Amino acid sequence: MDETPHLRQAAMVYPLHLKGITRSFKEGHGRLQVLKGADLTLYPGQIVALVAPSGAGKSTLLHIAGLLERPDSGEVFIGGTPCGKANDAERTRIRRNDIGFVYQFHHLLPEFSALENVAMPQLIRGLERKEALERSSQLLGYMRLQERMDHRPAELSGGEQQRVAIARAVANAPKVLLADEPTGNLDPKTATYVFDALVALVRASGLAALFATHNMELAERMDRCITLEDGHVVEIER
Repeated sequence: MDETPHLRQAAMVYPLHLKGITRSFKEGHGRLQVLKGADLTLYPGQIVALVAPSGAGKSTLLHIAGLLERPDSGEVFIGGTPCGKANDAERTRIRRNDIGFVYQFHHLLPEFSALENVAMPQLIRGLERKEALERSSQLLGYMRLQERMDHRPAELSGGEQQRVAIARAVANAPKVLLADEPTGNLDPKTATYVFDALVALVRASGLAALFATHNMELAERMDRCITLEDGHVVEIER
């Protein structure tokens, strides 16, 4: 049975759709199969928690979903666009326009202010400076950083830095936000505050978010919770 029409229909509807993703790595004289046909669909405005033991393939799944790594087989759809046959330049364009990334470490540019850090991806995309700064100001205001816009990263707390990183990640209005332990370096109170800000932004913008975390308290607050078992994505019933 040809499932291509079904895949096309699903891919057109969802911000992120992974189908039959496999990935293995060389290990000694053989290969370690990390993903064995993983399927995943994210819906607009939805936050999904990805929890799994170290070595289960969380980072690999995120890298493939973010077009940072190619699967051995399977397909990645971003907003309906199949990315498997895209060349490096096309993948870079899709990452820049349609995918936002937030990591455990903020990776802000130290010589620029919070406002300039958020504006940077918009300027790279080709937006006029005035428009980029206006949108950046709005996003930082939404993240309750109105009074910190002109501060450089070294002048911000860890929680403030992560909120700037989140604002930067959504500056180009992506379809998908991928977060890899974004609260891992924060104390529990600050982690909750940053998570609340991220949730509010996702709900307001309608993008879809995949949030890898070891924090089960935060995972319980997300719309869905998934894990990786024997190379497959499995829903955790709650």
